[in-house]
Amino acid sequence: MATLKGGEFLIKEIPANEIFSLEELSEEQRMLRDSAKEFIDREVVPHHDRFEKKDYALTEQTMRQLGEMGLLGITVPEEYGGLGMGFVSTMLACDYVSGGNGSLATAYGAHTGIGTLPTLLYGSEELKKKYLPDLATGTKFGAYCLTEPDAGSDANSGKTRARLSEDGKHYIINGQKMWISNAGFADTFTLFAKIDDDKNITGFVINRSELENPESLTFGEEEHKLGIRSSSTRQVFFNDMKVPVENMLGERNNGFKIALNALNVGRIKLAAANLDGQRRILNHSIQYSNERKQFGVSISTFGAIRKKIAEMSTGIFVSEAGSYRLAKNVEDKIAELVSAGTDHQQAELKGVEEFAVEASILKVFVSDLTQNTADEGIQIYGGMGFSEDTPMESAWRDARIGRIYEGTNEINRLLAVGMLIKRAMKGELDLLSPAMAISKELMGIPSFEVPDYSAFMSEEKAIIANLKKVFLMVSGAALQKFMMDIEKQQHLLLNASEILNQIYMAESAILRAEKHFSPESVEAAMAQLNLYKAVEKIIAAAKEGIISFAEGDEQRMMLSGLRRFTKYTNHPNVVALTEKVAAHYIEKGAY
Repeated sequence: MATLKGGEFLIKEIPANEIFSLEELSEEQRMLRDSAKEFIDREVVPHHDRFEKKDYALTEQTMRQLGEMGLLGITVPEEYGGLGMGFVSTMLACDYVSGGNGSLATAYGAHTGIGTLPTLLYGSEELKKKYLPDLATGTKFGAYCLTEPDAGSDANSGKTRARLSEDGKHYIINGQKMWISNAGFADTFTLFAKIDDDKNITGFVINRSELENPESLTFGEEEHKLGIRSSSTRQVFFNDMKVPVENMLGERNNGFKIALNALNVGRIKLAAANLDGQRRILNHSIQYSNERKQFGVSISTFGAIRKKIAEMSTGIFVSEAGSYRLAKNVEDKIAELVSAGTDHQQAELKGVEEFAVEASILKVFVSDLTQNTADEGIQIYGGMGFSEDTPMESAWRDARIGRIYEGTNEINRLLAVGMLIKRAMKGELDLLSPAMAISKELMGIPSFEVPDYSAFMSEEKAIIANLKKVFLMVSGAALQKFMMDIEKQQHLLLNASEILNQIYMAESAILRAEKHFSPESVEAAMAQLNLYKAVEKIIAAAKEGIISFAEGDEQRMMLSGLRRFTKYTNHPNVVALTEKVAAHYIEKGAY
């Protein structure tokens, strides 16, 4: 059976048995999760104050310990010193390593993701043999030098230059990079520069320790940041730095593609890196609300607090559902490509690239939600939440970077819709036929039959199918109107992105609940609660979008379609669902 294509969830009904979730971890994966969590609880959480006081040495020391445990080489094949595990295991390690401290999460993500993957995916066999074993074991740490003072989201506009030496053996690199994670203790640097007057950047890899002139690579002071205070972040300067010609990654002029594909993986992993942070914030919040007394009772008995706990719990359930669903889709695509004869390096590349749309969806949804979870955590603690003596204050500061990393959330929202449109225009994804079918449906007389929704999650899945129609209706009409100028309509694209994000995540949660839980379960309640909120958000985004570009009969018809496609036959009792979720986790004392 062929695996799902990226973006295809929009035009297909996805059966519950085709998605993967945390409930299906293998014994090996559960052991990996438990050992990572035990390590973080023992070696990281007790040192919270040291991490907050910019103890960079502690971050480096902890990274070395993670290397000794094999947790830096999960994705690196065994022949290069790693564990060679699948994409789901990579996500799982990132999830549970990253939850205890934002500074460590940043160091870990930068090293195992963008610090290692360009060499793994684009390096020659010689480069992989030379650099990957040290990166996989933590003997050396990686840093990724892309951003420049005048080149952030527009990475290809960087001014760092490379020229060939007279003897033709080296590229001589000059320029500067900024916001480089791990720069203070990294030895292996992945960097991007334009060779001569090339149109696009080119990627290179080099060890600091192998430079002919150590002074050709220098660093600024550590940046003083809002959060992630013990993650090393410095400017990096190249001063006639000589890099052997054989250290080029991939082909000349191909660096922008390398950067994009590394960031695609980074986006998926960033979602995973936020999950255990959300769980820990919620657990602190539940514990505090059970212990804190006001008016003679625990504040966890108050409806306003219970609503927050229910919504935080629901957010975690949904975030997990989308993250691990996508992780398995990527893993399956890689396996399909390998079995068809593609070498593993290319299969990894194409497997991740295939799901670039979903990667952006996840990055935006989960990082937004983590910030909100931390904010609500402070609110539950009240005045104490604003104090450095409680874990909420640093959690809120650390969470803020997630919406900026790996391309800002605004860039990723525009990217997700833009990539879908490009795929449709290239004929890789048929969005046009279903969009035209919806136009015909809107012209027809709606059915007044009451469907049979007796089967578990049948109405919820029917609503998901209708929400997909909303996206196709709005985006199809907008494309017809603006054609190639659609990219200039950023307000409209942001509305379309909100619809897209809510559909993917709501569907993930509904299918997870259907596959693994009963109709009476708290998990079913969370999936239903999230869907209700998703519908409301989609109505708001779609209405704003429709009114912005459609007029007269077209506008009236589309607004009528929006009402039809977002209608419940049986409205869920949102207050009862909220109370059910809150009661469960408050009594349990943790997620």
